[in-house]
Amino acid sequence: MADEILCSIQDGIATLTLNRPEKRNAINQAMIESLTTHFDDLEQHRDVRVVVIRGAGKVFCAGRDLREMSQQQNAAETTRTGVVELFHQLEALRHPTIAMVHGDALAGGCEMALHCDLRVAADIACFGMPLARLGLIVPFELTCKLIEVIGPAFTKQFLLTAQPIEATRAYEMGLVHQVVPPADLELATYTMARAIAGNAPLALQGIKTAIQRVLSLREQIAHADLDALVERTRSSADAREGVRAWLEKRQPVFRGA
Repeated sequence: MADEILCSIQDGIATLTLNRPEKRNAINQAMIESLTTHFDDLEQHRDVRVVVIRGAGKVFCAGRDLREMSQQQNAAETTRTGVVELFHQLEALRHPTIAMVHGDALAGGCEMALHCDLRVAADIACFGMPLARLGLIVPFELTCKLIEVIGPAFTKQFLLTAQPIEATRAYEMGLVHQVVPPADLELATYTMARAIAGNAPLALQGIKTAIQRVLSLREQIAHADLDALVERTRSSADAREGVRAWLEKRQPVFRGA
């Protein structure tokens, strides 16, 4: 079995490639564990100045592996997957991070891009958070990230409609920093990465730490009740129906239970 994550380092730029193209780079437990290990390693890597995250194949990341999620639902598993903790780790990484989004970034894939510091997208890419169509709720911490990036008004539209948006619209909303033709995406991304890598490491770390300190105010907000609601929703009949319907490529029948 191929490695879920490929890692290369050149000229101070580390590139992590999501490597499940046959599964649209869907996030499974093996990918979570591999990314966690790579983030830990890069945290200690003094030659790295910036990290680029990209996807193999045609899709950046289609979100959580729904077949794995369905199996967990059927087994009545309630343990946390670790995806929220993974995104926290990505956000807190001391190196600046860039998401290079060449294709669709959906659900957890969109969240992964959002937890990078910067996002460069091909104009054919789409971003989406279709959790409401699956009968699921975005965890509180990830809702906070959306509000920080695009504001409450666009967050409501994005989550309540559950409709994907094109890269140009994502740029207008402030979700991405740069949109380019697909042929120019790699050049644009690594030009940005080299510009960052050429700056003083202590300055980069200090800038990112200062910004994270401001954003850490969200950690003071109580949300245990919302976490409980997320877990109840995840184990609901509607959530099982939503995931099954998505896998079966049909419209779900939700009953509010």
